[in-house]
Amino acid sequence: MNINDIPETERARFNMVEQQARPWGVSDKPVLAALYHVPRERFVPPHLRALAFADVELPLVIDGVDTREHMLTPKIEAKLAQELLLQPSDCILEIGTGSGYQAALLAQLAQQVVSIEIESRLAAFAQHNLQSNQIANVQVETGDAHAGWGTTEYDAILITGSVPVVPDALKYQLAIGGRLVVVVGHSPIMTAYRITRTSAAGFDTVGLFDTYIKPLRGTAKSRFKF
Repeated sequence: MNINDIPETERARFNMVEQQARPWGVSDKPVLAALYHVPRERFVPPHLRALAFADVELPLVIDGVDTREHMLTPKIEAKLAQELLLQPSDCILEIGTGSGYQAALLAQLAQQVVSIEIESRLAAFAQHNLQSNQIANVQVETGDAHAGWGTTEYDAILITGSVPVVPDALKYQLAIGGRLVVVVGHSPIMTAYRITRTSAAGFDTVGLFDTYIKPLRGTAKSRFKF
């Protein structure tokens, strides 16, 4: 099929995957399939839908109110999902729900997603987006989870904002073999890491890529450490 013969929205989605995600090293077939399957344009604030597939962060202005949060670029969302090394039976904790799009991607790759959002307006926006797109395996809760959320252990944890320090409480919410993907550091250069819990008190840390994303709301400045 000639790419010019398909509808404009699908052409833009194709370009997002093939010109943004793939060149950034996203090659996992289930992740690529999720990018094609989840309608990103339905998670973007209505006035920004023309930019749904653009390689830019989109401000989350909800009903005229600037939440001071942004959707990450599509390639970063895809890369973070890929680096979690998800299995279909995994249960995931996501910290920072935003529009719900990242959670929707994760929901295609795992059994269950629990997503925590500190901003109640965004939590409601994400819940609406997920429900209207019939995504039933994401549970959105409102609260500050930067230092942990409950006592449940998870197969994977994703933090969608950067942190200066990886909270120990979150590391210990990983099940044995569980993976935490997090961006650590300060502007202008930060690094994404995958931390794997190898035993009751053992963790293996791997640096993944350099990037910059906005700090997670609720985190405080402190010295960099693991």
